[in-house]
Amino acid sequence: MGPYIQRRLIITVPILVAVTAVVFLLLQFTPGDPLDAYIPPDVSMPAAQRAALRHALGLDRPLVLRYVFWLRNTVEGNLGYRSTNFQPVGEAIKIHIGPTLLLMGTGMVIGIVIGLILGVISALKQYSVLDIVLTVGAFGGISIPAFLAGLIGLYVFAVLLHWFPAGGIATPGQPFSLGDLLHHLILPAALLALNYVAIIMRYTRASLLEVLGEDYMRTGRAKGLRESTVIVVHGLRNALLPVVTIIGAQIPNLLGGAVFLETIFSWPGMGQLYLEGIAARDYNLIMGITLILAVAILLANLLTDLAYAVIDPRIRYG
Repeated sequence: MGPYIQRRLIITVPILVAVTAVVFLLLQFTPGDPLDAYIPPDVSMPAAQRAALRHALGLDRPLVLRYVFWLRNTVEGNLGYRSTNFQPVGEAIKIHIGPTLLLMGTGMVIGIVIGLILGVISALKQYSVLDIVLTVGAFGGISIPAFLAGLIGLYVFAVLLHWFPAGGIATPGQPFSLGDLLHHLILPAALLALNYVAIIMRYTRASLLEVLGEDYMRTGRAKGLRESTVIVVHGLRNALLPVVTIIGAQIPNLLGGAVFLETIFSWPGMGQLYLEGIAARDYNLIMGITLILAVAILLANLLTDLAYAVIDPRIRYG
């Protein structure tokens, strides 16, 4: 497996370069002058000073050269500075990445656990009333966009019922406590997991239905094994490969949903920071976050491939 991981990591490098190059190119075609991001709107700067500032920031260099300089600085660990407050981009990402990982990690755990459980129940109760209800609910969860789910959930559970806070990661003026953090986390994490639960449930149901009639399932029952052992050990394990694939493939959608939900719930994570960078035309911040997101998605794909070998011992990577 070691050589396989090395090959995948080597392939990752040109993919990262291609992704950042495309984003860098698209940023250059956005309307307006990037220099305006560094000058307050109420300040009138003479042309000579603007030219000097443009030269100091390297904006007068050719496009390819600017990207090469950015790539060199990134390899050295320097992601540049924000145009709004001149805070190092790496420091801004370090501050905001923790809440995003917490939100996404909780949403993933909720989505995987509940999705697998509901998928198994739906498969075992095929064509029953419960199966129909779960199937209709899954279609609803797949269809509803993250921003709409966030707005509805915020209005119902925070505004009408007052079960959860309307936003933030902690109650202002109160000392930190795990209970307070969980109180703020549950609602956005559950809404983020809504689409994840529906997709995993549908794939688990379909995959498990394919293996329930296999010979090894009947053999397990004939040996006198308990039904739960037959289902979980023999059936679910063989049905998990396509489910693992969809778990890894849905990571980008999970990131996209986190961007909307962090904005709706004022969650101080990477999504909210990303939108701030776009609104302020903060090129260094946008490029830095894009790099981090690309690395996260590629690592998720690698871990998905490695999970195949854990689930199915017949799979070997050489």
